[in-house]
Amino acid sequence: MFGSTQSGARAYATVGVETGVAAADPHKLIVMLFEGALVAVASATQHMQAGEIAKKGAAISKAISIIDNGLRASLDKKVGGEIAQNLDALYEYMSNRLLLANLHNQVPMLDEVYQLLSGLKSAWESIAPNTNQAAAQGAPQAASPATGYDPLAPNTSRLVKA
Repeated sequence: MFGSTQSGARAYATVGVETGVAAADPHKLIVMLFEGALVAVASATQHMQAGEIAKKGAAISKAISIIDNGLRASLDKKVGGEIAQNLDALYEYMSNRLLLANLHNQVPMLDEVYQLLSGLKSAWESIAPNTNQAAAQGAPQAASPATGYDPLAPNTSRLVKA
């Protein structure tokens, strides 16, 4: 009659993600793309190890889509110069590795892509605009969260104190 608890939680998470995307600056959007790709690759690894072929394929397809249609498409090769060209080549390499991992059921290839994405995400987070401003003003930098984006976690920075 009212639907399952799982579908309600999924809908709540979707709203949380959509709200996060709508409120995010361009830098945060890239971080969210990295997080989505990391989750998809980790999911693909779990499904591959469990022998769940269809779910593995769907997770790898999602990771490739995020890399190609999100991260790679966001590159401005005219402005970004050599760095953008190198990132483009790296994103292409990761997509190819994911395809090969899917074809040959190779967890090490998934692990390689996961490590590359994780390193790029860390580097991207280290150049966050607010981190640079805080450092320029001599303010201590906040530690990055140990976990990824949680759409169900409250965002205290947007709460209004009474």
